[in-house]
Amino acid sequence: MTAARSGPAFSLHDIPFSTHGSWFGISPVLAEKTYAEDLHLVSHQNGMHPVLRFVPLDATTGERAETSVTATPSLLRWAHGGGRIDLAYESPDTVRLRGEGTSLRITAAASTLTPFTGTYFYRDPVDGAHVFTSYETGRRYRVTVLAGIVQGATGSQALGNADRGLTISAEAGGTWEAAVEELDTARSPVTARTTFSEVVTTAEQDFAAFADAVAPWRSPGTAAAELAVYVLWSATVEPTGLVTRPAVLMSKHWMDKVWSWDHCFNALALAPGAPALARDQFALPFDHQDESGALPDSVTHSEVLRNFVKPPIHGWTFSHLRRRLTEPLDRTELAETYDRLERWTDFWLTARRAPGAALPHYQHGNDSGWDNATTFDAARVIVTADLAAFLVLQLRELAALAKELGLAGDARKWTRSAEDVQAAMFDELWTGERFVARGVDSGDTRSSSSLLDLMPIVLGEHLPEHIAKSLAARIEAHLTPYGLATELPASPHYRPDGYWRGPIWAPATVLIEDGLRRSGHQRLADEISARFRGLCETNGFAENFDALTGTGLRDRAYTWTAAGYLLLAEAHEHRQTLDRAEASTESMR
Repeated sequence: MTAARSGPAFSLHDIPFSTHGSWFGISPVLAEKTYAEDLHLVSHQNGMHPVLRFVPLDATTGERAETSVTATPSLLRWAHGGGRIDLAYESPDTVRLRGEGTSLRITAAASTLTPFTGTYFYRDPVDGAHVFTSYETGRRYRVTVLAGIVQGATGSQALGNADRGLTISAEAGGTWEAAVEELDTARSPVTARTTFSEVVTTAEQDFAAFADAVAPWRSPGTAAAELAVYVLWSATVEPTGLVTRPAVLMSKHWMDKVWSWDHCFNALALAPGAPALARDQFALPFDHQDESGALPDSVTHSEVLRNFVKPPIHGWTFSHLRRRLTEPLDRTELAETYDRLERWTDFWLTARRAPGAALPHYQHGNDSGWDNATTFDAARVIVTADLAAFLVLQLRELAALAKELGLAGDARKWTRSAEDVQAAMFDELWTGERFVARGVDSGDTRSSSSLLDLMPIVLGEHLPEHIAKSLAARIEAHLTPYGLATELPASPHYRPDGYWRGPIWAPATVLIEDGLRRSGHQRLADEISARFRGLCETNGFAENFDALTGTGLRDRAYTWTAAGYLLLAEAHEHRQTLDRAEASTESMR
């Protein structure tokens, strides 16, 4: 049997076992807040669907075996007394299994088959493989026994309610092997061209190469870096359906989509080491840009949602992305990005500005990405300073791109527009002490204790010093031992698991940390970075975290959280390197 390989170990209750490019993972998580006793093959084609259930059995008694489960990036193992079952990815659509002293029962996760739902099961007379066909995913799952015997195949061709599945075992003292594939309609029979040990070694090497490319700077001081890379690597899927490019899903749990601002942080984290994948992450939502210039709310395998949008942080992102890429973008790609950003910006300047208004508005909290932030309590259709600030940065990036492309007239136009929006933001929303939001219909202004009101810090060097100083002081009031609470903990509206009404989030942390640095508030930026990095190193890469305890909340394998950690950890390592170099130089003088 193959020994466990090196790499970060992780709990499958937090992070699914998967591989780069695959549309399925192995996990006990079947839906939001739904955990099974057994591991399942969970596919994300046509949504999140548990398809197959894996049940280890004692090879002697045939009874369910009590096992311990361990996982590293290249190998998943069930251990039972003197026996074990190992699983590894041979390719994005195929896993290999090998067992010794333990049998494996593979069954359909759904016991009921109707004309429109469930999983049909049969033995294929062409090659003897056993096939499960899923209405939910629209795909087939072929189980081929490569060594060993099939025992207890039940429910073949059964309709209605039935126990559908097979048990794979070995002769006494032997081992068994099998392959499980996710496929469309048909393909050639499986043959074992490589040994199981070779499959594991290749998987280990593939992940190690990706980790070395994306986080070559990692050190003992960045304890969670390799696991963060695994979260990104394993959540990546191949282009299929409406996913037009290789895509990093937000998770291979239930948040299995690409939202039109989440993708920005993944692109930035990947840029130096996986530049092609990074460019694809930035571009994917733009592939679905509509006639108005709007980006969709989200994209996944079989749906594009447009009932909301997301904030225009793409100018800020592209400015950073260009600096992080190891090679400059060619003129064709710059021109394409310019056109897409121009249309996205025009959407906010036309479809989202009321007649005579200088500033655009959100129609709902979901448009901001901060769905239920207290900024939106009094009204949902509001003008906010965070939106204006993001738009200013996008307009400035358009001006820079226009200048580079030789469009001098456009460059002047975008610069004037940026200056006009920024002036209007200060004039209409700055009270002299803080930014407020304004109802588009009522004209009433209102402040809140949400961190969202402080997001104009992203303007960085473009902010007047006194405004940056005021924002920094208010931001520091949100800082808990674990990071930035999205609602002041002393607020009556604070909720420990209140989504954007308290918990710590990666995107807010990264954006604010960057703005503080660019506005000269290095000490506070350092502290925010340190606390968030420590939070991830202790509590993983959850969708968000309890601001007062650090407990991970909601989806526990969220890629923009992993990306946020990598961005902050990399920058910290580089600052440490510079500090050491400067100290060494000083000591030599």
